[in-house]
Amino acid sequence: MTQLKSGDQAPNFKVKNQDGEYVSLSDYKGKKLVLFFYPKASTPGCTAEACNLSDNYEAFKSKGYDILGVSADSEKRQSNFRNKYNFPYPLLADEDKEVINAYGVWGPKKFMGKEYDGIHRTTFIIDENGMIKDVISKVKTKEHSDQILK
Repeated sequence: MTQLKSGDQAPNFKVKNQDGEYVSLSDYKGKKLVLFFYPKASTPGCTAEACNLSDNYEAFKSKGYDILGVSADSEKRQSNFRNKYNFPYPLLADEDKEVINAYGVWGPKKFMGKEYDGIHRTTFIIDENGMIKDVISKVKTKEHSDQILK
């Protein structure tokens, strides 16, 4: 798993969001983007993280950031997750792991003594020119906005 780092060009992508509409990185050209990867919609940690970003959405907007969430969940699951918590940003249904693999966040994980492959909770801060400015790999789900806006 080769993960991207600060200074790398962010890989472009084109994947459907929760409503079946295509979203690509180039849609955000000229804007700053918080691209956050999470393991599974509607699970406790992912809900805490996504709600924390949602609660601070205005602070992100005031600093010129858009937010985009990504997991390997289906459009329906992403749609249910977004609607349940009323997130103001889109969620990508990356079922083929196109974006997940491009950003190098898929790989071996350990949970309760078991090893398996999954999504590593990681956030990429991308600038107006599509360059990665920061990578947050030790995400604090309940304080994630503070980690980004610091």
